[in-house]
Amino acid sequence: MRLTFLLLFLVLNSSTLFGQQKYDLLLKRGHVIDPKSKISERRDIAISGGKIVAVEKSIDASTAVKVVDVSGLYVTPGLVDIHVHVYAGTGMKAYTGDLSVYPDGFSFRSCVTTMADAGSSGWHNFEDFKQRVIDRAKSRVFAFVNIVGQGMGGGAVEQDVNDMNAQRAAEIAKKYPGVVVGIKTAHFAKPGWEAVDRAIEAGQLANVPVMVDFGEFHPERPHQDLILKKMRPGDIYTHTYLSRVPMLDETGRVRSYLFEGKKRGVIFDVGHGAGSFVFRYAVPAMKQGFSPDSISTDLHVGSMNTGMKDMTNVMSKFLNLGMPLDDVILKSTWNPAREIRRETYGHLSVGAPADVAVLRIDKGDFGFVDVEKARFQGNQRLGCEMTLLDGNVVYDLNGRSTELWDKK
Repeated sequence: MRLTFLLLFLVLNSSTLFGQQKYDLLLKRGHVIDPKSKISERRDIAISGGKIVAVEKSIDASTAVKVVDVSGLYVTPGLVDIHVHVYAGTGMKAYTGDLSVYPDGFSFRSCVTTMADAGSSGWHNFEDFKQRVIDRAKSRVFAFVNIVGQGMGGGAVEQDVNDMNAQRAAEIAKKYPGVVVGIKTAHFAKPGWEAVDRAIEAGQLANVPVMVDFGEFHPERPHQDLILKKMRPGDIYTHTYLSRVPMLDETGRVRSYLFEGKKRGVIFDVGHGAGSFVFRYAVPAMKQGFSPDSISTDLHVGSMNTGMKDMTNVMSKFLNLGMPLDDVILKSTWNPAREIRRETYGHLSVGAPADVAVLRIDKGDFGFVDVEKARFQGNQRLGCEMTLLDGNVVYDLNGRSTELWDKK
């Protein structure tokens, strides 16, 4: 009997007795913010086999092959940016080319692990985009397919109603369900509803959400009708704080139909970009309780070098506008993951892919610029310290996961 108990003890405790750690990586003493699990406190996170395997108040360091001390930092799900343009490499002077950026150069250094291209490609050239960029990227890249077959080719290309084919767009979405997360319409300048109607038709055929960049605004197609009549619950209106939208009434109040749209289930996404975010709307809207459902960048060559800069900078703007940090993280992780129906990501639940962001908050005097070159002065800024994708450290600003040179 004693021998049996001894053997059982050895089996249950073999990892400790023989020095075989059961975790690949342990993040110690960080403040974990995981909105899905409603965690916002100091926790340790253990990772093994590319998955989150434990989230506890204290985990023994001896059980891990590598331990990273993240004291004083915030540990969150990897950031999910659902509005980027990454269809680079075609040579075209458009978002289907030179105005886009390759994802890996702009994802991990901003703690972004998951991106969704917002309609750079259409049903005609999506497969080229997939082969050229998505399949080669280390970043996790999904895509909205543009209702225009040639995608965001600029100028007359995006106004060609004859190239807006709901059936063909839906076919691509159904052919690549692992990659395509929705349909996109953007930049439409004509007075009719063709672009919106056909995008929504495609969304219905493929059972995916539609993202709308409303383009030019005309009396024949009022913005209010878009929000209250055209868009379905779960559809995403991007560029929430765009200057061309009459967001405020004559008294400076947020127009009531926008709140009604939220109640209908229309999703309001930031989509900052180089032309779609102004403080003169964002500041009063936030004070009046009209906040975005998701934070996104509209990353492209123009926006990254102007007021937008990167994901953590856009998040910092909302932090300084009074949005609590936990909500900033919610709207940069779990909310966007749900909006594109990819609930596998955007959280730190046990069993989830170990996509992790380690963030710091710097205190000081910081200026934040909008698309009209107007500055908002703030006192805190988020920065990316470390990024993990599937449990692998893919960005480490200060080398926290490495050994000192004279200790190796």
